[in-house]
Amino acid sequence: MRRPSLTTLRAAGALSAALALALTATGCGGDAGPKSGGELAGTTVTVAGVWTGGEQENFKKVLDAFSAKTGAKTVFVPSGDNVSTFVGSKIEGGNAPEVVLVPQVGVLRQFAEAGWLKPLSERTTTTASGNLAPVWKEYGTVDGTFYGLYFKAAHKSTVWYAPDALEQAGVGEPKSWDELLAAGRTLADSGLPAFAVAGEDGWTLTDWFENVYLSQAGPEKYDLLARHELKWTDPSVVTALTTLAEVFEDERLVAGGAAEALRTDFPGSVEKVFGPEPEAALVYEGDFVGGVARDEFGRKPGEDAAFFPFPPVGSGKAPVVSGGDAAVVLEDAKNADAGMKLLEFLATPEAAEVWAGAGGFLSPNKDVKPEAYADDTARATAASLVAAGDSVRFDMSDQAPAAFGGTKGAGEWKLLQDFLRDPSDPKRTAAALEAAAAKAYGN
Repeated sequence: MRRPSLTTLRAAGALSAALALALTATGCGGDAGPKSGGELAGTTVTVAGVWTGGEQENFKKVLDAFSAKTGAKTVFVPSGDNVSTFVGSKIEGGNAPEVVLVPQVGVLRQFAEAGWLKPLSERTTTTASGNLAPVWKEYGTVDGTFYGLYFKAAHKSTVWYAPDALEQAGVGEPKSWDELLAAGRTLADSGLPAFAVAGEDGWTLTDWFENVYLSQAGPEKYDLLARHELKWTDPSVVTALTTLAEVFEDERLVAGGAAEALRTDFPGSVEKVFGPEPEAALVYEGDFVGGVARDEFGRKPGEDAAFFPFPPVGSGKAPVVSGGDAAVVLEDAKNADAGMKLLEFLATPEAAEVWAGAGGFLSPNKDVKPEAYADDTARATAASLVAAGDSVRFDMSDQAPAAFGGTKGAGEWKLLQDFLRDPSDPKRTAAALEAAAAKAYGN
């Protein structure tokens, strides 16, 4: 499942505070002032998205750059994590924003099938076709029509660590799954359990599974499973769960064991590695771990917070699982054509480089200059994401119906939490996953 915004993860009240501040400033969620003149002078483009806190502030710098070029006024409105409900209510009320940043492939498809979206302009399509790997265009396409421009991406195949912890244990960066397990046990023997696992947040467990499955089963089966054209009882799923159990069942590899992991949320897992009193040496999650380590615990990515790629499993290739936010234009918006002009800008490397320089951002755009990124770690993760090309696979749970892949206490989230608690019977878990998937997909 998609990583919720960091502010939402830290405290539910933070979103309300951010929104209240924005409303005080603009009456509509915060705005970027236009220059006088320009082709869109006198036009307002409202943009809705899940971003809050620093993510929102950095995106508003991108909107400022658009305003400076076109003369448009831009307004950002936080949608909350339930983008579908937010957008539906705005359309019903006759107050649709021009642009929405959609964090899930399944939601983008839902919007397109409901007739809410405008197809992307020829200019946006041409630009994106030149600087995005075809897989990103595929994820933004529904029934042959290109609706969603992927502007911000997440690299969800990174394992983060404190370099001094590995150095003290005499452990190097693992290059395979077996080396990862061996390194973890060596770390535990030296006094620090290997992984801080955020089992309280079911979405992190789906990411664990997806990386193992993509590497072990390959991209073709990954795609079939994501569409539920392959059953979760398939032997490839059982094999991946059996592999994942090698971590979940070993208390040397999971800090505090399953019971502690199931009480640990995502920010807490980062704190266990990079906080003032480390309780684990490694935390698996996306590139955004580096931002939390920096912003919350004063770590410097590339110095005292580093990562290595999620290693290949068995004879498979190293996986590259991604998430991302796609910009779409709503058909019913008052200034939809101006919204499309914003997407034409977002398709350019110029727009991505604004946020890249501010930090906490990766772009799937191969034309973004490496030097535009704020630090070497961001450059490395961005280069890895772009180099993966069409072998990148979007977060599987984000492609699933929410009832299966995106609901707390239900579906894949709950069943993988149950598996973390007791990983002794992968076949039983696979059968439970299949039953839940069949119900959610309606087949």
